[in-house]
Amino acid sequence: MQIFKRKDLLGLEELSKEEIEEILFTAESFKEVSTREIKKVPALRGKTVVNLFYEPSTRTRVSFEVAAKRLSADVINVSIETSSVKKGETLIDTGKNIEALKADIIVIRHGSSGAPAMLARHLKANVVNAGDGWHEHPTQALLDIFTLKEKKGKIKDLKVSIIGDIAHSRVARSNIWGLTKLGAQVKVCAPKMLIPPGIEKMGVKITNDIENALNDADAVNILRMQFERDEKAAFPQELEYFKTFGVTEERLEKAKKDIIIMHPGPINRGIEISSAVADGERSVILEQVTNGIAVRMAVLFLVSQSQEQNHEDHN
Repeated sequence: MQIFKRKDLLGLEELSKEEIEEILFTAESFKEVSTREIKKVPALRGKTVVNLFYEPSTRTRVSFEVAAKRLSADVINVSIETSSVKKGETLIDTGKNIEALKADIIVIRHGSSGAPAMLARHLKANVVNAGDGWHEHPTQALLDIFTLKEKKGKIKDLKVSIIGDIAHSRVARSNIWGLTKLGAQVKVCAPKMLIPPGIEKMGVKITNDIENALNDADAVNILRMQFERDEKAAFPQELEYFKTFGVTEERLEKAKKDIIIMHPGPINRGIEISSAVADGERSVILEQVTNGIAVRMAVLFLVSQSQEQNHEDHN
């Protein structure tokens, strides 16, 4: 019996613990597909998935494309640079036109928070949020949590520190919602200007001390410093940031021996993380990328199944 019955995946804030667990469980079974000689199952045969990305992306877009193809779906990538959006077409009109071409699932990344939710309200097609503004990036958080569970065997009671540009990070928000719902203890660490006001209401502890963030953590998720968002030139300089908040081998000497190092990418080496740590034996950064395929297969499959279930219920 499928617990996840939503038409869309818009964020982890709205999901229950049980729904998150079902996505992770489904991803486990799909991970095995990637180890086969023929890496395909017919779960979405005859379905069309459209990747509609208004912002640049390598890992997320390719990961969704690979995931859809492994489920035997047809995949179309819409390049905004060469689409009618450049002629002034609205997001809703773009979505309705894609739906009129009989697309079943639209995966959207957009610079404005709430864009996927707005699109979902206007379409019958399934909508999956691949990152919207500073709001959420649900599949990134799910693959982070999946990797953590795979390595540690559980999420409940784990101590996870999220270090870096918290204020501008949709990845941080989705991770916090997901981890706290599954019973992890989350701490955020950043310069004061990069801690959003009121974040403690999400159930996290706050520190501005990197040693405090690392010392008792079971895992750290290191975020990219988004210098492109620094409109007021208020951020610390790159070298200054690395000196105070960079995760280095020296800083990890006092940490737990089995601490896990995570990063959603793209990595800025020598700014938020040293190369020695990024490439070291405690790093699971590339495993996160691999696990993204299984997690996104699970999400595409579950939203599609919920659509069919709802359709049957109405007949």
